[in-house]
Amino acid sequence: MYYFLFIKKQKQALMFRSNLHIKYFTKVIFVLFLLQSIFTIHSFAQSKVVTAQKGDGIYSLLKRYGYSISESMDSFIVLNKKHIGKNNALFAGVKYKLPDPKVSSAAPATGTAKKKIKTVHYNIFGKKYADIEITGNELKGAVYYLVGGHGGPDPGAVGKHKGHQICEDEYAYDVILRLARNLIAEGATVYLITRDKNDGIRDESYLKADKDEVCYPNQPIPLSQMKRLRQRTRAVNQLYKKHKGAYQRMIAAHVDSRSKKENIDVFFYFDKRSKTGEKTANILKNTFEKKYKEKQPGRGYRGTVSARNLYVVRNTYPPAVFIELGNMNHQRDIKRLVVSDNRQALANWLAIGLEKDFKINR
Repeated sequence: MYYFLFIKKQKQALMFRSNLHIKYFTKVIFVLFLLQSIFTIHSFAQSKVVTAQKGDGIYSLLKRYGYSISESMDSFIVLNKKHIGKNNALFAGVKYKLPDPKVSSAAPATGTAKKKIKTVHYNIFGKKYADIEITGNELKGAVYYLVGGHGGPDPGAVGKHKGHQICEDEYAYDVILRLARNLIAEGATVYLITRDKNDGIRDESYLKADKDEVCYPNQPIPLSQMKRLRQRTRAVNQLYKKHKGAYQRMIAAHVDSRSKKENIDVFFYFDKRSKTGEKTANILKNTFEKKYKEKQPGRGYRGTVSARNLYVVRNTYPPAVFIELGNMNHQRDIKRLVVSDNRQALANWLAIGLEKDFKINR
């Protein structure tokens, strides 16, 4: 009897020790798993290092790796400020850090529906930028008529940079396309009055000049300046009637031709009879002034708003703003235009200003 009790107690003791060992090893395994998870997340969150290619700007580099420009541009500049040149230029062959990806530490709550992303497709923006993600509806109900200066047989002002010809119509149109894309992403209705079916948004520095631009919807652009101005004015006014009662704006982009010594900032013209056009122009100018203070503190901004008797501004029905992006004869202005990220910044700031104008004046 005692023998059996002894054996029973021995078995219980062995089982107790065995349970202790199991609990101990379970804790060890759990700690190791936890450490492995932490190191995995840490390594995933490390900044990715990439090498800039020839012709790369911040915009094109971030887009290549799937980053949102609006969310990542400032972080990228802070991370890489020692390796970024004037006007935020990148250097081919230099390694740059991409901002840390956002790592989610928790699973979505049970029953939470995944938000469906709406995308629209327009071939006019080129293969790379044809798909536009609709990110909001801040401009729902707004209608814009965007006019890139000159086009067709008229290249506008022509400058030179490092042996390359820089044509006003190509660079103004590139900015207009980028602006159109931004406005569409926020729910606006946008009409491109000057159009080129095969250029699209281009990230290279030197934009090849051609003469195949047309006027909406598909009219050949005449050589005569007056016929050209009347043609695009009619196109805008016919569309304006279609959207009568809606908030509507016409925006024309040009690059001025002045003395080689005159370095200018972006400035704005309106029709003297249009108080609404004047308000829109001032909102755009104030937006640029604010952005220059943020991005280049101490530089100052000398952009202006003034009335001018310009045919398209005077004769189109919607309130109109005529924008000069720089001086095609000044090398500093040309250097600013040939950087694709700068063209994108111009479009971004115009879109911010127009969004503000819509909220105030709709």
